[in-house]
Amino acid sequence: MSDRRRTALSTLTLRPRPRPVVSSRPPEPAPPAVPPERQSRMVDNAVYSAGRRIATPASAAESHEWLTEGFDDRMVWLGLYRPEPAELGELAEQYDLPDLAVEDAIHAHQRPKFERYGDTLFVVLKAARYLDAAEEVEFGELHLFLGKDFAITVRHSESPDLSRVRRRLESSPELLARGSEAVLYAILDAVVDGYAPVVAGLDKDIDEIEVEVFRGDPQVSRRIYELSQEVVDFQRAVQPLSGILAAITAGFEKYGVDEELRSYLRDVADHVTSVTERVEGFRLQLRDILTVNATLVAQRQNEEIRELTVTSLAQGEEVKKISAWAAILFAPSLVGGVYGMNFEHMPETRWQYGYPMALVLMFLVSAVLYVVFKRRDWI
Repeated sequence: MSDRRRTALSTLTLRPRPRPVVSSRPPEPAPPAVPPERQSRMVDNAVYSAGRRIATPASAAESHEWLTEGFDDRMVWLGLYRPEPAELGELAEQYDLPDLAVEDAIHAHQRPKFERYGDTLFVVLKAARYLDAAEEVEFGELHLFLGKDFAITVRHSESPDLSRVRRRLESSPELLARGSEAVLYAILDAVVDGYAPVVAGLDKDIDEIEVEVFRGDPQVSRRIYELSQEVVDFQRAVQPLSGILAAITAGFEKYGVDEELRSYLRDVADHVTSVTERVEGFRLQLRDILTVNATLVAQRQNEEIRELTVTSLAQGEEVKKISAWAAILFAPSLVGGVYGMNFEHMPETRWQYGYPMALVLMFLVSAVLYVVFKRRDWI
């Protein structure tokens, strides 16, 4: 048994198990089962003291009672996944959460932002993960309510995996003992670290697109457009983090943030800057690739048009030659046809030189046509 479990058990009071009461009455029917959609969406509920878990209450109300006992080193961390509005409403009453922030957390689809309502911080983050099978980026949304003695996380997607963040902090009690600021740092760090595989995946996709562009793949234009949209969405998720971290940094002195946490958050800010620069580079690179692809497509179209033009000209030359020879052959046929009509009263039919004259006429007409067509380069 771990030290954390021993600590948790030591805080609980063992009570004697009541003896069962035998009754002659028939048992009452069991209450109806709660539909899954109306069950609690609470993933984890823990009470910490000096950075160590001392209890895992069964409900949010029970965990709130641990904060009313007057211990300054206690903190409650509630993790929820797509909670119902009524469930968030109860938490808002217990922890005095701002109404506008609760409404944003219910409806989701918010831009990344950082807002301060008195002693309560409200942070919206956009997580991202790269799906290798589909070769696309999936975005998630995370809402954080942070107070002096509580941290409430509301996830609307599968990523990020906050259970790993919780395990990481629980393995470092001295860090978790710094309060909800440590939870904020750890979640920011996890979200930003999750961007690294996305950057690598997008970089790989862009390399593949460059090969497809110069290969002349007809479907590459659609893929460039889709990838450009993913890069723009990724940029919308990453870029606001610089402002969020700047706002958090500006409150270091006023709210007495621990120096070690300050250095951690500065490290996260450096990673955000690096990712932002890479994403901006991807956007410009895709824009250039789209321009190059359009140029190559235009060149291929021009080449096809040129080939069609050359083919059409060649066909026109052949048609001219055929037409010229057809005209040359038609002339003697015309003369021969006239003299082959065999009318009784036909001039020169009994002339001694009529036949040679017809042959000479056929030859002369054909020769004249040949010369004319030859001068016009039809033959």
